[in-house]
Amino acid sequence: MKSDAIITVEGLGKRYSLRHQTGERYTALRDVLADKAKSIFRRRNSSSDVSISESQRLSVSKEDFWALKDVSFEVKQGEVLGIIGRNGAGKSTLLKILSRITDPTEGRIRIKGRVASLLEVGTGFHPELTGRENIFLNGAILGMQRREIKAKFDEIVAFAEVEKFLDTPVKRYSSGMYVRLAFAVAAHLEPEILVVDEVLAVGDAEFQEKCLGKMSEVARGGRTVLFVSHNMGAIGRLTQAALWLDTGSVLDMGSSSFIVEKYLSNIPLRTQGQNRFESFRRRRDDNSPVLITNVRLGENHAAASAGRVLSMGMKWSIDISLKAKRNIIGANITLIIKRTDGLLVSVITSWDNDVCASLSIGDNLIHVEIHDLCLFPGNYLVDIGIDPSMSAPAYDAICDWPLFSIVNTGCIKDWLERPSAAVHCRAVSWKISPCADSNDDGRVY
Repeated sequence: MKSDAIITVEGLGKRYSLRHQTGERYTALRDVLADKAKSIFRRRNSSSDVSISESQRLSVSKEDFWALKDVSFEVKQGEVLGIIGRNGAGKSTLLKILSRITDPTEGRIRIKGRVASLLEVGTGFHPELTGRENIFLNGAILGMQRREIKAKFDEIVAFAEVEKFLDTPVKRYSSGMYVRLAFAVAAHLEPEILVVDEVLAVGDAEFQEKCLGKMSEVARGGRTVLFVSHNMGAIGRLTQAALWLDTGSVLDMGSSSFIVEKYLSNIPLRTQGQNRFESFRRRRDDNSPVLITNVRLGENHAAASAGRVLSMGMKWSIDISLKAKRNIIGANITLIIKRTDGLLVSVITSWDNDVCASLSIGDNLIHVEIHDLCLFPGNYLVDIGIDPSMSAPAYDAICDWPLFSIVNTGCIKDWLERPSAAVHCRAVSWKISPCADSNDDGRVY
């Protein structure tokens, strides 16, 4: 390992013991108390009367689960490292170990400098303290002196936009307010290393952009950033290098553009299993009233049954399955179409078409038909979200779901020489006329 690395990880492993209970039934507290009472009564009446209760017939087995296994890498000072992988790949476990929240089972870590972490909503905050008090508490945890925190205090409050609630206990904050303040503290108190998980997905789109801009500023200032995200566009834009985790192991590490393209290309476009669908879900509030349960191409055209391969110019549609816990009125549906390197191609919202989604309790289906978005050949992904308003956090969102492949059937000439993933417009009228001051015969070509 090189000596100029600010973070060095060698052979890191984290093992958890999973308990599996087998037997006739679950052992409740009342059963344990009843068994104790019965045993006392039996001892008083007959020492030879021995019986085995139902709760004692239950057996417990243990299984070792390695959340991380033999993970090794290094990060240089001033580098921004993206960490990607499916849900359950070990990304959050890695960040918790690097943040010293949990200890590794094996391996070694060397970190030079202070680490500020934003891993979960409320991490490092005391719910009974006010926002003002938590700013100073977090600064003290980072090893900063009071005068250093005071110097950054106004900047933190302005960034978080919580001036009105600064002297309110944070337990009364919404999840979005929590995240705004937590990120503002972590980013402005100048740690040498900033660790950010997908918790930013809780915030609204404007705040997410604000955070990405701040992380870019932090990186330009020579500090190191570790960023976990399912948003491949953000990874490609913000990071120089990426680490790809899968089932607790490092699959690959290299430049962000190379790793992101390899990661997304590894997602089979023909696979739509429900278990794999869950791995594309972004972190959401567990109390969310709406859950996206499936996304698929509309079944009214041949592409739905032809491996999701479309010809250029073909009309297409998307069916979005939703499950609502309560009646929803006036929600907005957003579709973000992008290519596999995260480059945005198109944003489609129901509100732009004066459509407000109203959902009933139970299963609902949203059918979206696209008539005039003609894409160039390549593989395309879609982000889909449902939210109560354009400025509020989404109820639920799916990120980087493989949508379809576009192929050229000959209707476009020399398309390989054109910008990749460009939107092609064919409904165009052309009229070419000579200039008024030219000396010609006035013919129109």
